Amino acid sequence: MDQAFITSNAAILAILTGICAFYFWLERASRWRLFQYVPPLVFIYLTPVVLANSGHLLTFLRSSIGGAAATNPSTPIPNVLPTASPAYDVIKEFALPMMLVLMLLNVDVARAIRVVGKGVGVMLVGSIGVVVGAVVGYACVMHWLGPDTWKSYGALTGSWVGGTGNLAAVSEALDANGTEVGLAVLADTALLLVWLPLMLASKKIAGPFARFARVDADRVAHLDAAAMAEQETSPPPTYQDFLLLLFIAFAVTAFSQTLTATISAQLAAHELAWPVQFSESTCRILLITTLGLLLSFTRLRNVPSSRHLGMALVFIFMAQTGATADLAKAAEQAVPFLIGAAICISIHGLFILTAAKFMRVDIHTAAVASAANIGGIATASCVAAHHKESLMPAGILLALLGYAIGNYAGLLAAAICESL
Repeated sequence: MDQAFITSNAAILAILTGICAFYFWLERASRWRLFQYVPPLVFIYLTPVVLANSGHLLTFLRSSIGGAAATNPSTPIPNVLPTASPAYDVIKEFALPMMLVLMLLNVDVARAIRVVGKGVGVMLVGSIGVVVGAVVGYACVMHWLGPDTWKSYGALTGSWVGGTGNLAAVSEALDANGTEVGLAVLADTALLLVWLPLMLASKKIAGPFARFARVDADRVAHLDAAAMAEQETSPPPTYQDFLLLLFIAFAVTAFSQTLTATISAQLAAHELAWPVQFSESTCRILLITTLGLLLSFTRLRNVPSSRHLGMALVFIFMAQTGATADLAKAAEQAVPFLIGAAICISIHGLFILTAAKFMRVDIHTAAVASAANIGGIATASCVAAHHKESLMPAGILLALLGYAIGNYAGLLAAAICESL
């Protein structure tokens, strides 16, 4: 393990949570336009990367400026944060599964279908496009990437079907390291900067696209009416709500861990191994995902702030992932990985347009469906507000539906990529 200035578990947890809080405070307090293009997630991931590689970076700079004689290998410069710590293990063991439960608890499949109608079909076809695109993109660039970079494409698929929470969950299910996750975060952010303006600009072709897709003239009006009818406000959360949410998250996590351990023990007792492209981590994540979805069909879905609490845990997990990344390895593979990711998002776009054409869906709904896939709730809301403000509830519902299927899609894409 590399030497580090900070090794206390409490201090490491304080720094990681502080980084998350700081960048969201900075976004809100400064109102910098930078955050419209580069979300806080990027800085939340990159800051621990720099802190955990600071010694290596300073050593490299010192040797570059002063020559070989300036660097004494016997006295390495410590990093600020360690690349391995029990604190990171705690976050992986508890924060990630709890986040999954809390995020999925808020999914309302029936409501999404009522409000968006055919838009759900477009979004699902777009999700298939992400999976197909990930496989094609990886196949095109795999010879220039490391042997385990298929995990990065699985994580990216999870993110582009659902959101950041799915990226984190699929990464954990595949036992991806910080470098592999870093490539997915890089592509997710860089290509969203290109894709979001396209989704916003598509409003200008609403008329021609409606004629091309033969959209029903009354469709947009029906969509507006359905969205307005389904609007609702949640009551402010209480401490009882938070206690209930924490209990649910801990209980599902404990049950999934126990069941997975039991299955593992039974396989070992019969001298069997996990199926190919499947592991104990994969089983645990799939169990948690399925249980979280099942609970979303109960009244527990109405407990307020489950998504907000879940998102807080997502960002803490991503900060921890950044602290375990190898900066040099990520830099070596960045360009070919981005090319493969660009192929992936292009294929997704073709699937979205094809689905909108055959389902006779307007460009407003198609753009929101794609934004719900690629960017998640925040991006879908932004695109919806630009196209038609009444579509904002639909955008949120589509993004939540993406969260529901993102883990399955990411693991499917990863399995296919690994088999190539």
